[in-house]
Amino acid sequence: MTQNVTADPAPAPAAVRKSAPPPAPRKRSGRHGSRWTPWLYLAPALVVLGGLLVYPIYQLGLISFLEYTQAQVSGGEPTTFKGLGNYQELFNDPQFWQVLLATVLFAAACVLTTLGVGCTLAVLLTRIRALPRLILMMAALGAWATPAITGSTVWVFLFDPDFGPVNKVLGLGDFSWTYERYSAFALVLLEVVWCSFPFVMVTVYAGIKAIPGEVLEAASLDGASQWRIWRSVTAPMLRPILVVVTIQSIIWDFKVFTQIYVMTNGGGIAGQNLVLNVYAYQKAFASSQYSLGSAIGVVMLVILLAVTLVYLRLLRRQGEEL
Repeated sequence: MTQNVTADPAPAPAAVRKSAPPPAPRKRSGRHGSRWTPWLYLAPALVVLGGLLVYPIYQLGLISFLEYTQAQVSGGEPTTFKGLGNYQELFNDPQFWQVLLATVLFAAACVLTTLGVGCTLAVLLTRIRALPRLILMMAALGAWATPAITGSTVWVFLFDPDFGPVNKVLGLGDFSWTYERYSAFALVLLEVVWCSFPFVMVTVYAGIKAIPGEVLEAASLDGASQWRIWRSVTAPMLRPILVVVTIQSIIWDFKVFTQIYVMTNGGGIAGQNLVLNVYAYQKAFASSQYSLGSAIGVVMLVILLAVTLVYLRLLRRQGEEL
């Protein structure tokens, strides 16, 4: 006969423990500590930039205010402070203004052509199939990766009046592309665009692929042409990217040196194809007028900064976020 075993009642709950005191608040560092913390993280990069950018610009500006020629470099004469004398001499030189005008026009033509070719090919990449797209991308990246001096030498050979295949195909005989001023600038422009458009093409293509497909499809269903879609839909959405590639192209094309120096043999006959970078090189190293060459470099730096700031200011006035 089984017995009913009565379970012992559960033990009474233990007394409720006193709640633990809240942890003591951490001591906050002073305002100066929190303010300077981001700068501490940026300090290594700032040191590198200071050594590679700020100090050379400082030296460039300093030399532009001195009398600094081969006599001062060799120690034959003391270095003297000339103030704005180098800039006055430079601005009174008619050749400087001719070279400056040629540089501005040449750079503008290069920028506009590069942007036109790059944007057109970027749109084309979105319209073709995978294999042609891959071939075009590889060809463009190959042009982009080619060193400037190598590409310039190849282009000089292609357009050589005696051995170049271009004159033979076009039936131009012994026409010299580098003899006349404008044909030489045109030849250099083609080479500059050839090695510059891949950056624009790849960047703009990446921006187009980031645009939602529904937006472009809706514009197409509304009956908009491809040009209208680009002008009214794609280009406004790509404006931040176009700002970047435009500024980069202006900087690169305004300070072209290698292509002009190699393809026109140092600036062309009687300096007819000089641009500011080659002009500064001739003044500084060919004529040993280092102070004048530095002054030209400072003028180029100021022009590029002014163009960039004006461009960004115009975009901000239009309400663009950069």
